[in-house]
Amino acid sequence: MKLILSHPTANNFARAIAYKLAEENMLYEFHTSMAFFPGDITNKLQNLGPFSEMQRRNFGLQLKPYTRTFPWVEMGRLLASKLHLSRLTKHETGLFSVDAMYRALDRKVASGLERAAKNGVTGVYAYEDGALETFLRAKALGLKCIYDLPIAYWETGRKLMAEEALRLPAWAETLGGGIADSTEKLERKTRELELADLVVVPSQFVKDSLPAWAKEKEIVISPFGTPYVSSPAEKKIGKNDFDRPLRVMFAGSMGQRKGLADLFSAVKMLDNRNIELVVMGGLQVPLKFYRDQFFNFIYEPGRPNYQVLELMATCDVFCLPSIVEGRALVMQEAMSQGLPLIITANTGGEDLILEGETGFLVPIRSPGLIAEKLSWFLQNREKIPSMGNIAKLHAGKLTWENYTTQIINSIRSLVNPVN
Repeated sequence: MKLILSHPTANNFARAIAYKLAEENMLYEFHTSMAFFPGDITNKLQNLGPFSEMQRRNFGLQLKPYTRTFPWVEMGRLLASKLHLSRLTKHETGLFSVDAMYRALDRKVASGLERAAKNGVTGVYAYEDGALETFLRAKALGLKCIYDLPIAYWETGRKLMAEEALRLPAWAETLGGGIADSTEKLERKTRELELADLVVVPSQFVKDSLPAWAKEKEIVISPFGTPYVSSPAEKKIGKNDFDRPLRVMFAGSMGQRKGLADLFSAVKMLDNRNIELVVMGGLQVPLKFYRDQFFNFIYEPGRPNYQVLELMATCDVFCLPSIVEGRALVMQEAMSQGLPLIITANTGGEDLILEGETGFLVPIRSPGLIAEKLSWFLQNREKIPSMGNIAKLHAGKLTWENYTTQIINSIRSLVNPVN
């Protein structure tokens, strides 16, 4: 079996699949917007501040023979963002919007499928919002369609976000584009799912979010992998650690989809100088808005993944009270650095919580309970190292090898079903 894989930005789970398909000799082509490889001239540019974001598009040489890039829309988006030309990146309609980038790559992949089918391609693997044209052409050619849905289905997400906009109107603008998706875009999402032969989801939460008709399809739940940690050694608490504030970390896009307003409310309830809140991620609105909601937090901008892990290692507890996710990879990244969690089931990480051992599960929209758990950590500082070690070991059972193998086996079963 030979597959074409496409993902505009090639994030961690997409590149994991790309490497595994190549390893299994199942990859025909890998399509993305931009890709850089060892020895490229761009490697030197990446050490310069304005070009540091290119590091996120680096790949191993084993993918170079398969990789096809379509960079123009993405380059326009990055440049327009740097120049603050928001009209050009406006949700859905902007010439260089994220939607435009997804649609452009989708059309590019679809245009080459007839040739690929003649060369032995038997299936396509694409992601939400970037699959429709590819799937329509694939179906016409008799190819299998594998659909990766990394976040809750749009009907569930839209309902929850609409409720948040009413509950916390001041935060409505931070909810992201999903709440403002056009009818056309939502119909596109539905049609993509309808065309899928196999649906890949990262969590039970995402599977449960699917409409009843989609649950009749072949579905595989495959949790993301955890960053490798060389040693499970437990963090040590020094004499001075009890004299410093408890460092609580949040990471992700800074909006109420990820429950940031509830975390702010929880910390404000405690009004305790012994809590230091570290917020790392992308601003959804100007920083002043967040300072007006809660002034006393440390803001950390986004950065390459290895630097994210380094920052996590300086913290004590990780909190992500999300309203809608698929499976937030930052949870396992935090666990890999020895941080116990406070999360909601809607993060997609309910299986990560061994209650009171790796952290705590709280309902969505519950700042009071978040405050209660933060207070527990304050009163039980001596237990955090052992909890962090259990969290590290528990998350370490989830590997990228298991993630990709489970998906590959499901793809093979799709083509050669066992009677």
